[in-house]
Amino acid sequence: MLEETPSSTNVRLAAGPKRPPKTLMALYSWLSSSTVASFIAGGVAGAVSRTVVSPFERMKIIFQIQGPASTNYIGVGPTLVKMWKEEGWHGFMRGNGINCIRIIPYSAVQFSSYTVLKEALLRPGETELDAPNRLFAGAIAGILCVAATYPLDIVRTRLSIYTATIGAHHGAEALAKGERIPGMWETMNMMYRTEGGVKALYRGIWPTTLGVAPYVGLNFAVYEGLREYAIPQGETQPTAIGKLTCGAVSGAIAQTLTYPFDVLRRRFQVNTMSSIGFQYPSVWGALKSIVHKEGVLGLYKGLSANLLKVAPSMAASWVSFEMVKDFLTDLNPKTDF
Repeated sequence: MLEETPSSTNVRLAAGPKRPPKTLMALYSWLSSSTVASFIAGGVAGAVSRTVVSPFERMKIIFQIQGPASTNYIGVGPTLVKMWKEEGWHGFMRGNGINCIRIIPYSAVQFSSYTVLKEALLRPGETELDAPNRLFAGAIAGILCVAATYPLDIVRTRLSIYTATIGAHHGAEALAKGERIPGMWETMNMMYRTEGGVKALYRGIWPTTLGVAPYVGLNFAVYEGLREYAIPQGETQPTAIGKLTCGAVSGAIAQTLTYPFDVLRRRFQVNTMSSIGFQYPSVWGALKSIVHKEGVLGLYKGLSANLLKVAPSMAASWVSFEMVKDFLTDLNPKTDF
């Protein structure tokens, strides 16, 4: 048996720590690239944020779809109690599964496309975009993520209201009788077969795009603008509290300014459900009908529930996004090894 000599030990120590295999180094390099890190971090951020506020998200959708003739859901507190009494924990999470499935690619496409556009729009020597370019990059990112995931969004809306009682739609009674609630694929297949094929899965995408483009643009622009002021002197990144505050404020401002488009989106997504009672011929026709029958405030139905959810949702989204992205970026072999 050969003994290890002092000279061989010194040579091994001088060589430094053993480097990971080349395949692992290549994986680290790929994961730490700006686009891939943003894509993965965006997906995680979307799933985390939606799960945190799932009860408020479902309540907002119910408020938005509830017409003037229905008064089953009034007020945030009573509605939460009603949801709990009728459906328990499942009522709070109704539709959250598909929402997470949808929001992972949605957020991933949104964050990664924004990152790519940001890098493309930056001039030599610049590190941040000016306000107009932030709005432009955010708007394009919003349109791309909506187009990529819209069929899942419309199915998510249908699943959220299946067990609710809105107008002539008595979902709670069906649930109490033990009737089976259709799942994601069953709902999507039924819409495709009975409501007009692929067109049915994109019903309402026009008002959605009108609202999402300015929403995402404003969200990114406000967040990055606030982020610059949240960086402590001598540091390069805001604190966790700073990120939370910037995310909450940017989300609240962007959603409040574009909220009527969100109401239109939900109304059009159930426009062919006869039990709900909406038959809007166009976006303009829907606007006139809502204002005429429900007043201007009809365009802001569910805003209170939305504001209650948007702060924790956006805060959780931005914090988890930056944490995951920072973790993946730090895997870069050039900096770690």
